[in-house]
Amino acid sequence: MRFLSYLISGISLGSVYAIIALGYTMVYGIAKMLNFAHGDVIMVGGFSAFTIISMLGMPPALGVLTAVLVCTALGVVIEKVAYRPLRNASSSLAVLITAIGVSYLLQNLALLIFGSSTKSFESVVNIPALKLADGQINITGETIVTIVTCVIVMVMLTLFINRTKAGQAMLAVSEDKGAAQLMGINVNGTIALTFAIGSALAAIAGVLLCSAYPTLSPTTGAMPGIKAFVAAVFGGIGSIPGALIGGLLLGIIETLGKAYISSQLSDVIVFGILIVVLVVKPTGILGRKIQEKV
Repeated sequence: MRFLSYLISGISLGSVYAIIALGYTMVYGIAKMLNFAHGDVIMVGGFSAFTIISMLGMPPALGVLTAVLVCTALGVVIEKVAYRPLRNASSSLAVLITAIGVSYLLQNLALLIFGSSTKSFESVVNIPALKLADGQINITGETIVTIVTCVIVMVMLTLFINRTKAGQAMLAVSEDKGAAQLMGINVNGTIALTFAIGSALAAIAGVLLCSAYPTLSPTTGAMPGIKAFVAAVFGGIGSIPGALIGGLLLGIIETLGKAYISSQLSDVIVFGILIVVLVVKPTGILGRKIQEKV
């Protein structure tokens, strides 16, 4: 029973990683950029909800909505100001350095506004825990909501990509920006929409993460952001199903590693397995090789 309890906790944590990883995989798949400021957008979402719920005393639903709106706008601004001017840069290193700069900018702004002390985050979930096997397995409301939210997000995002014109435009831009532009697709608008969706998902993940682990600080999104990037690479960056599989596997591995091996070595285990996967299958679980003409 204890193993099953750990497994459920791992799936819950992996669901958060999967939602965050979707932002990485969408931006990379469509714009061919690695947005390493994505983890700090999670933190911004957490502080946005914290401001509305704890500081202003407003309903949790309004806090979640505010977090999504703020992060969506932030994602569009980051893309337009920081990444769009570098889209045709000769070196991808410029984009990477800019992403790190944006990350530190957001962290320090949060530090100036909210201070360095760790805040206590009030959970937005008001669902009673589910007890199974005569109380031996206790599934918290946060766990239930997180897993259900992950499933809903995956289904809606898949339908959006495959059934809408905007989604089809994203697929076209991911294949060939030049050809998509010749066909009348607004490439800048499509990429901005991708950043907006990814940042909105980061806000949802941030609120769920802070509800499950009720602390918040300017560096809250740093490690979850890195691990979600690992999950995206693990599953095959650029693949939406890969982000789900990678996130779930990463969450389960991390939780079981803490439970059965060592809580201090859990991160070592996670990154060690990533190295093994990349050595055996560099494209990730569901990734595919892309042949470039020279």
